Amino acid sequence: MKNRGLGSVYRPQYRDRKTGERKEVWGWWIVYHVHGRRIRENAHSENRADAVRLLKRRLGEAAEGKPLGPELERTTFDDLAQMLVDDYKANRRKSLDRIEDALKHLRTAFSGWKAHHITVDQIARYTARRLEESATPGTTNRELGALRCAFNIASEAGRIASKPRIKMLAEANPRQGFFEPHELQMLLDESPVYLRPLYRVAYITGWRVPSELLTRRWSNIDLEAGWMRLEPGETKNGKPREFPLVSELRTVLEDQYQLARQIERTNGQSVPWIFFHLDGTPIKEFRDGWLNACKRAGLSGRIPHDFRRTAVRNLIRAGIPTQTAMKLTGHLTPSVFDRYAIIDTGMLREAGTKLATQLSLENRRYGVTPGQIERMAAEVMPKLRQSQDS
Repeated sequence: MKNRGLGSVYRPQYRDRKTGERKEVWGWWIVYHVHGRRIRENAHSENRADAVRLLKRRLGEAAEGKPLGPELERTTFDDLAQMLVDDYKANRRKSLDRIEDALKHLRTAFSGWKAHHITVDQIARYTARRLEESATPGTTNRELGALRCAFNIASEAGRIASKPRIKMLAEANPRQGFFEPHELQMLLDESPVYLRPLYRVAYITGWRVPSELLTRRWSNIDLEAGWMRLEPGETKNGKPREFPLVSELRTVLEDQYQLARQIERTNGQSVPWIFFHLDGTPIKEFRDGWLNACKRAGLSGRIPHDFRRTAVRNLIRAGIPTQTAMKLTGHLTPSVFDRYAIIDTGMLREAGTKLATQLSLENRRYGVTPGQIERMAAEVMPKLRQSQDS
């Protein structure tokens, strides 16, 4: 293949300084032209057919406008990391902090590396090292996920020729924390008065406490129409959300509204927030109050996110379809929703009760089997003969 317009494959030669003879180096090379620029590339193969295939692939990539040759080899891990951060900022992803934390660990291992040097074995070595450093499989997976996402973005941008296959670790089963009704009441009894409405609303809606409830203002509540709303851009997935004001939720919010008006009349200041301290200032931090209340209530180890799991379970118990429940709680994919829809012993007990009721209502009428006919005949025939003889 020596057509200049289509490129060519060749074996480079050199002259032996001692003998003066011309000798070929190991492996085949390819040469091609892109926008008038001549590019040479090592095929890294002793087989000429491999070099021909590489040349055809490069010509195809050139026709598609993708960068080729040395440009690909110059791409570094730091380039990949910057493209990932830029993509998250451009799309206003709310998990940027988590990505930057993952990249911090990845940079300690790969900063300055060429992207094509980050191979499967190097990634496996990184994974093993992180586990030796006591990082959990979940934390390590978040870092590997960031690396995989960076490679995907670079591949779409044509900055790398190929991307390694990145395998995730098996993670432990997700937390299974729930709040039963009596446990919720125990928590409320031991909590400061100003935090009780927040916990009750979290238990009902399953909305995220710091980002979706503590940010709610009265302008997000429509008491007349009966909705509590999250506007576009306020949620983790960027989509708006509404939750109907069921009776208990409405009661909590109406009580809060009356308290807010009372504080405004007393202090002469506006209370735009739904959840606030008794002086009318918004609640920004509740960690200490949470930990102390859980300890006094005998619920140590519980986290506010358990309310989210509880809400999902309650929606399932109420027979609400999955798609509708996902709209209420803000789960974007069924896989994430299913992670929270953990079947607990209470639900299994309810299922057993329903099954027992169903079985008790069944009308089991079976036909007579051939075996039963044979046994009946064996019992009747002797009695029939005895009656005929008499």
